[in-house]
Amino acid sequence: MVHLEPLPGAPGFGGSMSVVLERALTDARALVEAGYDGIMVENFGDAPFFADDVPKVSIAAMALAIAEVSSAGLPTGVNVLRNDGLGALAIAAATGASFIRVNVLSGMMYTDQGPIIGQAARIARTRRELSPSTAIIADVFVKHATPPAGLSLVDATHDLVERAGADAVVVSGAGTGPPTDLDDLRSVAEHSHLPVYVGSGATAETIAEILTVGDGAIVGSATKIDGIATNPVDPERAAAIVHAASR
Repeated sequence: MVHLEPLPGAPGFGGSMSVVLERALTDARALVEAGYDGIMVENFGDAPFFADDVPKVSIAAMALAIAEVSSAGLPTGVNVLRNDGLGALAIAAATGASFIRVNVLSGMMYTDQGPIIGQAARIARTRRELSPSTAIIADVFVKHATPPAGLSLVDATHDLVERAGADAVVVSGAGTGPPTDLDDLRSVAEHSHLPVYVGSGATAETIAEILTVGDGAIVGSATKIDGIATNPVDPERAAAIVHAASR
């Protein structure tokens, strides 16, 4: 993960887009050196987030960041928080990003932005029109959210895998950093013919066990200085996770 600092328009924006881009590229290069397979970029610093339609200035700033990070040489993806899948596709079409992540692609989740309803139909059609080679990685029971009463993880997985147009599935813990329940991961993996990735809590200590069940992991906080998501990438911590995974 490359967690972007606040972008123009966000409450915490520091006034210099050049500083944002420099930090993003520095983190990306550190991940390349550590041996990661790809990089995902998200507007992590833009909290509080819009539910599903971020301002145009955010899309423009993220496109610049994706172009910068892509120059580090790894396949690059984009996640427009909180859930602007259409915006992410627009960025991918303009920058050649390899994949996007959509937190709520199908169904509905209760979040701190209010109820978020998936837009799988629009996203699938927009992808076909704008960027057909862009892969869609989609969360099931996404973190920082609560599912509707009565909806099971297995049923949500079936809907996502069979009906929503996803290319891979993400299973996470309760929030940014907390571990993913391995029983949840096993349940999703058993009911998905798509690749299944862990979306939170992967560390040098847990990655080996995660990879006995899932196909990969999105690693963020554990690569950062002191394990804090907003800090820069710590090259030693980042490399330790890759080393543990390779064992």
